[in-house]
Amino acid sequence: MKLILTTDVPGLGAPGEIVEVRDGYGRNFLLPQGKAIVATKGAEKQIEVIKRIQLAREIRGTEHAAEVKNHLEQMKVVVKARANADGSKLFGSVTNAEIADAIKAAGGPALDKRTVETDGHIKTVGTHAIAVKLHPGVTAKFHIQVVTS
Repeated sequence: MKLILTTDVPGLGAPGEIVEVRDGYGRNFLLPQGKAIVATKGAEKQIEVIKRIQLAREIRGTEHAAEVKNHLEQMKVVVKARANADGSKLFGSVTNAEIADAIKAAGGPALDKRTVETDGHIKTVGTHAIAVKLHPGVTAKFHIQVVTS
């Protein structure tokens, strides 16, 4: 089965690449999760759009990643979440997408939610350590403040 990858798939390829995979892997994993689309003539034209979007989000080299790391580590990121009456425990947990949105709202770069790493689920109000993988070998580690909304 011939597919065009829409996201980075470890061990298979990067977004925009045309790959040949077994039918079951493509039909049962890659296509339902939105990690690939079927390679047709029309879809091959979308490769350029996918690569352009990827390039806009991508950190360009280790020097650029180091600059972004320094900027992130100096930022104060606040995430608002709903909590119980005494304000100690959250309803649900803070997601990586919410953290990425809070970083952007605080003046940081637009990050992909998959680059944000936490030490488990964030289910309490307070300060929590997170890491953002910017580039292979460059990871920004800083704290976020979770407050009640």
